[in-house]
Amino acid sequence: MELVFQSSPRIIVATNTFINVPIILKYEDTPLMEVIQEQGLGFTTQIPIYHSDGTYLAKVKGNRVFPTEAGKKAKIEIRDTPGKFICSLENKVMFELSHGVGEGFKADAELYAPDGYFIKCSDSPKPELFDVNGNAIKVGGITMMGNVFQNLSVGIWLRKDGSCAIGVS
Repeated sequence: MELVFQSSPRIIVATNTFINVPIILKYEDTPLMEVIQEQGLGFTTQIPIYHSDGTYLAKVKGNRVFPTEAGKKAKIEIRDTPGKFICSLENKVMFELSHGVGEGFKADAELYAPDGYFIKCSDSPKPELFDVNGNAIKVGGITMMGNVFQNLSVGIWLRKDGSCAIGVS
């Protein structure tokens, strides 16, 4: 089963909606959450999974998780449980992808950028570079709730110097 949209999907990240935004989250020059078009099939999402040392371990494409060769060598574990894929390394869950009926899915991740910066996409008692809880996106002193971002190149663009651009054309 592959998650494919016929038109660019609405992606909701912590109550904020991204419409026709190909890169939802970008770190430096690396897309960390993007919408891609599969030739002849339609649109789906793609998220790379990196280890804290920068090793590219797996790719989440639609509602599936695919290990890279480096991920296989590191013995990344991908479990397909009813309604959920769980990706872990050394018994630590790195990524959970819950898939429902039809086109819906939910991701919860502790993502690393290729150079080791930590980006958490879930509740966190101490915000890191980027923190998403169920109700808002918090970046530095900015809290974003219920916004609609449409027809942009990048939704949220983070840089290792701590700066952030939101809604980049």
